[in-house]
Amino acid sequence: MTDIVFARSGSLWIPSVIREDGELKLMLAAGADANHEPRTFTFPISEAHLAVIRVDLARHLLLWSAVLPLCDAAGTRGSLDENAAVALLDPVLLSPPADVDALFRRLRWDRTRLVAHGADIRLLERGQVCEAVRAATEEANEKRAQEHHADRQRAERGVTLGPLDAQILRYTGQYLHGATIPRRSPDAVDPALLPQVIQVIAVAEQACAGMRIGLDPRRGHRATDKRDWGRMTATVDNAVRRAYPELVDDAVRTVSFLMCSEAADRSRSGPVDDPEAAGGLGESARKTPLTFTDDKGVGKTWLRDGPRTASAEFWEFVADRSAGDNDVFTIEDEKMGEGIQLHFYADSIARITTVRQAGSDPQYQVEYRLVDGIGGYRNLVSAFVRGGCAALDQHGPWMSDPPG
Repeated sequence: MTDIVFARSGSLWIPSVIREDGELKLMLAAGADANHEPRTFTFPISEAHLAVIRVDLARHLLLWSAVLPLCDAAGTRGSLDENAAVALLDPVLLSPPADVDALFRRLRWDRTRLVAHGADIRLLERGQVCEAVRAATEEANEKRAQEHHADRQRAERGVTLGPLDAQILRYTGQYLHGATIPRRSPDAVDPALLPQVIQVIAVAEQACAGMRIGLDPRRGHRATDKRDWGRMTATVDNAVRRAYPELVDDAVRTVSFLMCSEAADRSRSGPVDDPEAAGGLGESARKTPLTFTDDKGVGKTWLRDGPRTASAEFWEFVADRSAGDNDVFTIEDEKMGEGIQLHFYADSIARITTVRQAGSDPQYQVEYRLVDGIGGYRNLVSAFVRGGCAALDQHGPWMSDPPG
């Protein structure tokens, strides 16, 4: 039979004291099992330990911090090292503060829990753990702990944030996690520094005005052009660094990440980039049907009377079908006897023209050229759709197949 003898009301996670089959034990939840559910550990304590735990929140938290690494060591299914846990009770709960400080200088302990409950971070860093937890509270502030953890990770990389650096990261929502999709959060910024943050953002916006990040259907419907992303990143980084040379790389990167993310979102939510439709050439130039095929033999036919241009239909077909094992796509005009084949795996394209001679089977003339990114592919597809293989002459040079 298990009865709860003592539990603090401020947090469900602070270890509680139970009586199990007549024996006092400290019970805490820590780590996770194979199903990602919290694991619960117990180990025996004495009445003297319980007396300290009842009246001294600081010692209670220090014990928790010291035991947590033992729970982590147990993993998803191992047992807690009870002997090691019990061995911590007297030194942490009953020893003078100086001895506790000395113990924590030798011991592996969980700093995050103490920070979350209000411990003085500077005193913790000096090794004065007993003094640091004097101001601790039962209520936990997990955001404070997360920010401290993020600062320690930056410190390990040799990065120290200045006041403006920190507020820029708060503005983009990347103070805690650099991989978080950035957003604009002015309410998260210190009002005294918000005007400076807005000025930094304005410099970035001016630098990339008119730039865009297109979509790359070779990688699906929502993937963006890596080259466009890289160009915008470099442009914004250079402009911000020139205007604010004192900013650390983390702050500069989060600003360019914000600009690129917003540009990519505009492309994803806007109309598909279609040179034919933009130039008013979709209906007039292409009169014959086109057949699209992929490397798996799946095909689709575009007709002039359809609602969309040939280029738009083709790139949607690519976005639907492209994969690591499906990266060769063909556009064929059977009536004209010509086509193009896009080799995404090799950054190349082939144009294929049927050569008919009287009294003999058709022969195929195949010519190749390299292609510079998805933008290059879009230009070549658009040119072929508008004017066939002849329209590709100006996009040369083209290399012929070597003689067989």
